[in-house]
Order: sequence, then C-alpha cells, then structure tokens
Amino acid sequence: MFEQAFKNIDDVLWKEAGCTTELDYTEQTSWLLFLKYLDGLEQDKAVEAELEGRTYRYILDSPYRWERWAAPKDRYGKLDHNQALTGDDLRDFVDRKLFPYLHGFKQKASGPNTLEYKIGEIFGEIKNRIHSGYNLRGIIDHIDELRFRSQTEKHELSHLYEAKIRNMGNAGRNGGEYYTPRPLIRALVRVVKPRIGESIYDGACGSAGFLCEAFDYLKAQPNLTTADLKTLQEHTFYGKEKKSLAYVIAIMNLILHGIEAPNILHTNTLAENLADIQDKDRFDIVLANPPFGGKERKEVQQNFPIRTGETAFLFLQHFIKILKAGGRAGVVIKNTFLSNTDNASVSLRKLLLESCNLHTVLDCPGGTFQGAGVKTVVLFFEKGAPTHKVWYYSLDLGRNLGKTNPLNDADLAEFIELQPTFTDSPKSWSVDAKSIDPATFDLSVKNPNGGETVIHRSPQDIMDEIAALDGESAEVLGTIQKLLSGAADD
Repeated sequence: MFEQAFKNIDDVLWKEAGCTTELDYTEQTSWLLFLKYLDGLEQDKAVEAELEGRTYRYILDSPYRWERWAAPKDRYGKLDHNQALTGDDLRDFVDRKLFPYLHGFKQKASGPNTLEYKIGEIFGEIKNRIHSGYNLRGIIDHIDELRFRSQTEKHELSHLYEAKIRNMGNAGRNGGEYYTPRPLIRALVRVVKPRIGESIYDGACGSAGFLCEAFDYLKAQPNLTTADLKTLQEHTFYGKEKKSLAYVIAIMNLILHGIEAPNILHTNTLAENLADIQDKDRFDIVLANPPFGGKERKEVQQNFPIRTGETAFLFLQHFIKILKAGGRAGVVIKNTFLSNTDNASVSLRKLLLESCNLHTVLDCPGGTFQGAGVKTVVLFFEKGAPTHKVWYYSLDLGRNLGKTNPLNDADLAEFIELQPTFTDSPKSWSVDAKSIDPATFDLSVKNPNGGETVIHRSPQDIMDEIAALDGESAEVLGTIQKLLSGAADD
C-alpha cells in the first residue's frame, strides 16, 4: 500500500510545472510527510497524556494541524469535502498562512535541538513548489493514506524514503552528495563498532545515511534497556548540514528511522574555527562522506591550520580536531588524497599519521558512487596515538559497478571478516609506517600480492594541483620580491 501511495504522489508531481527533478519530488514529498508525521506524533502524545490524567499542550495551534487544514474527517472517518480546502484556496493557505506560521517557530523555540526549532528551520528553508491547488489536494490525499504509528509502518516507510533518496542521488552528477551506498556505510559502522553511550557525529551529514545506519546497528543490539533507548533518542546522534534540501531530508530520514527530534543543525560546519573547538564539543565517533571537489572561500580557509580550497581536506581536519582522545573514525575521501603532492595534501597526511592511528585503508572500486565519477578510499583511524602500521584492502570485485549492478553487502563481507585481525590475503596487505616517505607521506602503495592500488587522476584533479602549486609559487615569489624590495630601499 505504501509503495503505491509513493508512486501515486510521484505521478501527481510529474504533472506539476514547479517540480521538474527527482530533487524537487523528494523535497515536496518530505515537507508533507513531516507534517503528517507530526500530526500522528501529537495525537499519540495527547492520548498518552489523557491516560495519565494530564493535559497535552499541542505544538501546533488548531488551524494549522494536519487534521484541520489538510485532511478534516467526517463522522465516518472519511475526508470531509465541505471542510477540506482545495484549488487556489488550499495553495494560498499553504503559501500565505501555513509556511509563515511554521517558520515562526524558529524564534519561539527554546533551543536548536528542540522539535519546535526543527519545524521553524525546515519551513524557513524550503518553499511549496506545488503551484496547482488541485495537484496539492491530490498529493495530500495520498499522503494521508500513510500511517507512522507502528514500528512496522515506520520501517516500511523508511525503506521507501531511502529509495527516493537513492533515486535522487543517482539523478545527477553530484549523486554522492545525497547518497552514499548503504552497503558501504554498513561496512564502516561494523568496523568502527559504536557502543551504547558513545556519541556519533557527521559534520557533512547529507541525507543522514551514516546516522540512520548507526542507529539501526545500535538498536539491534541485544538486551537494550529503557535508559539505553532514551540515550539513543537524545544523546547519541549528531549532525550538521549546510544545504537546505539535504537538511530537510536528513531530518525526515532520521524521523522515519525512529528518532523523534534529530540533533541535526543547519549550518556550514567549515565556518567554525578549529581553534574554538573545546573538549565539550568533541565526539566519540565520526562517520562521514564529506563533499569533495568543492572549493571554499579564503575567509573559510582561515579557520584551518592547513589552508586549502579542497572542501574534503578541510572536513578531514575538522573531523580529527572534533574527535575525543581515543575516538574512532571512518571517513570516505577521494583516493587522490593518498598521493597528491601539493603542500596541503602532504601536510594533511603528516597530521593524520602523527596525531592518529590510521590502521585501515579501504580502496573502493570505480563506480561505487553512482553518477559521482570519482574513485574513493575509506580512512579508518583512532585519535591520540601515531600510526605504526597501515592495513590496506583493495575491494577488487572482478566486475564493473553501475546502476543495474551496484555495490552490495556480500561485496564487503571479506573486508569485514579480515579487518579486525589485519590479515594478509590476495586483496590485503600491511605497510609499516617507518617505510612511509617522511618527505611526502605518500600513502599510495602497490599490492605486494600482485594487484595494485592505482590512483586514477582526472584532468580536473591535475589542473587543481597545478593551480595549487602555482599559487604556492606565486606566494613564495611575492615574499622574495618584498624582501628584495626592502633590501633595495635600505
């Protein structure tokens, strides 16, 4: 039933002039799903309060509750067509009254981690793109068929929503920005092995796939107590996301997985100065796939000791800094990080090897990220002690990955089996840190068992490195000219 409802929603959105891409479809479905979910949550809390002899104070005022404006019912539980808005009346109510009202919650909220603040943030960042009130009525009717009350219903909805995110991620060349393959995420989680009571952080959370999979992993642990479940709800998962659409999707994705008020902040993580991070800000675990290929402005680069325009390299510095001593991380990054010769790359590899134990490098095959067109590695490290030995695993699958042949859990089974003991195999080997060149800290090495970790560099990568080296040269020349000029003046 749920799958058909989602298909019906997409069919209506396809006819809507304001929605032209998978991104639009997911965004518009998300805000309506959120309001439907919120209505069910409030009704459940009201019933619970009544049973306990309390009066429940609704978050939303009566005119703005789903059951009033979107799906008023008659005494038979059917849609009351005399009360339900449609056409221009419905569109005008949503655009002129509902969205401004909900956006106002951001100012009224007691803090950024409250549900009220999330409501205000979501409805200040997205717009209703469904311009036909009749199409909007059709979509609302389909959304109203969905139920979020039982865990089984939430589980099914979360799978369907993940499918929408996957389709959205595959739709454009920046697919990896929204969707990291779930088998890869599950492998990261199983290697890092989070425990109840540890805090888990993703500073570039996208659609919150890492946090959702970590939640599923921990919730499946045996003998969880009520206190454990409360810890998972409130004090375990933390994320930050810069882009509005991804932020909305992350909130909805976590809600559908079972976290009522996700601790996701809508902010530019890289705008934070690393020097301002204190012990209270740190986390036990980092799981992330930061955006790569982006370029940050000079003023943002000033927040980092190793200055570079490469977004992923700034994020890696942030992750190292924000980990607690003894904290563990699994971070996806472009495989050219292992061998780039520009000063920033060399300095960052030096920082990683000297301040953390980089114990595992997983080399992923091309095509792991649909539509992204980049080859990646996963860095697994612990903070607080230098690297002594690096274990490499080359995920050579013997087949080409693509949309019809994606990465699956079985592909990563051997890696997960061998990693805890750092076992040598035809696909895995270890390198002593003493053998790493202290001039370049180059981490790209040949597989001594016959294979090879090959760094496939795109023309853009090469051009970026040339530009970085040119910039460094210009800076040195500028300094020399100033010194010569000063000497001449003397």
